[in-house]
Amino acid sequence: MKLHNYFRSSASFRVRIALQLKHLSYDYLPVHLAKGEQLQPAFAALSPERLVPVLEHEGKVLTQSLAIIEYLDEVHPEPRLLPAAPAERARVRALALDIACEIHPLNNLRVLKYLTQDLGLSEEQKNGWYRHWVESGLEAVERQLAGHPATGPYCHGDTPTLADCVLVPQIFNAQRFDCRLDHVPTVMKVFDHCMQQPAFIEAQPSNCPDAPA
Repeated sequence: MKLHNYFRSSASFRVRIALQLKHLSYDYLPVHLAKGEQLQPAFAALSPERLVPVLEHEGKVLTQSLAIIEYLDEVHPEPRLLPAAPAERARVRALALDIACEIHPLNNLRVLKYLTQDLGLSEEQKNGWYRHWVESGLEAVERQLAGHPATGPYCHGDTPTLADCVLVPQIFNAQRFDCRLDHVPTVMKVFDHCMQQPAFIEAQPSNCPDAPA
């Protein structure tokens, strides 16, 4: 199993968490997005989107972090990252998509570069954009978690799910950009619990081979 990823990519971080939770070994193949390595022909042949992560497994090439995690959950079903019950599975997917589709796409590296390089926004304006969408997006996640009977130490129940794999990297990014987080106490309670678990600790960016010393 080979994982093409970038230490600072939150989408890659999601997959690393899932692999750690399932105790699956893999070869770590770094792709430095800030240096444009995703645009090189060899990688572009693997990823039509020229994005990370990319997972190679048994002759198959898989893209998109949520699709990769669901694939891993099907081929290595223990521990489950998606609940067995349809309604519970839908809730976990909805929480994951609230972040992966409603927050992350507005703030990934290529969007931030476009804001500064093409639209001429200053660093301050770019960071303001980032904080607005992260803070308001996480507020929506907070409303989904707070007071819901299915919320436990994790986003859903007593064991980590796909939702936690997506939530934790987003909080790392929010902290890196100094986003306000005091308005999402349930989100942060889940995050803090996750970050006490070995799988989340091992998967974090600072533990990646391509992270700066």
